[in-house]
Amino acid sequence: MKISDAKFAGSSTTVSGKPARRLPEFAFIGRSNVGKSSLINMLCGRRRLAMTSSTPGKTKLVNHFLINDNWYLVDLPGYGYAKMPAREREQLHGVISDYLTHSEELVLLFVLIDSRHDMQQIDLDFLREMGREGVPVALVFTKGDKLGPVALQRQVEANRQTLLQEWETLPPCFVSSSLNGTGREEILSYIDSVLRSL
Repeated sequence: MKISDAKFAGSSTTVSGKPARRLPEFAFIGRSNVGKSSLINMLCGRRRLAMTSSTPGKTKLVNHFLINDNWYLVDLPGYGYAKMPAREREQLHGVISDYLTHSEELVLLFVLIDSRHDMQQIDLDFLREMGREGVPVALVFTKGDKLGPVALQRQVEANRQTLLQEWETLPPCFVSSSLNGTGREEILSYIDSVLRSL
């Protein structure tokens, strides 16, 4: 798939406030500083489509981006901000939960995991919740350029084995690097294949 057009389509805190035009939605979520905005910009070939920041919790709204005039890329707030006040954390959880459980156009949720580390409990808990809710997911192991090839393969495989302790079959898994473009073609091709199957 080639992305020829990507533009901001609106922000919301509830499903009722998202763009009125109903199109397939592919959403992206992960823990703070996992590289979500950088990945979105890399996929779309735009430097500043999604705003990047070193400050956790920058994304507090559900942001829709219209891609090629026929599907939405959805940038969700992240989960697991330990330094955020409890009230704000609850509000963000409500925003995320409302979208994931009520958006009828959601086709697939990409859950981003930092490839340098073991999966954290909060990641596992979130994936369990998505399983219970029946939300289709794919995994993206981000920052693939931060480790050498052997160390990267070892760490990704360790995380896959962790998941296999609970999952009979793994969801689709991708390795990405926003720095060198690793994973871009694979992720976009997968989105294209899903769109064709609808």
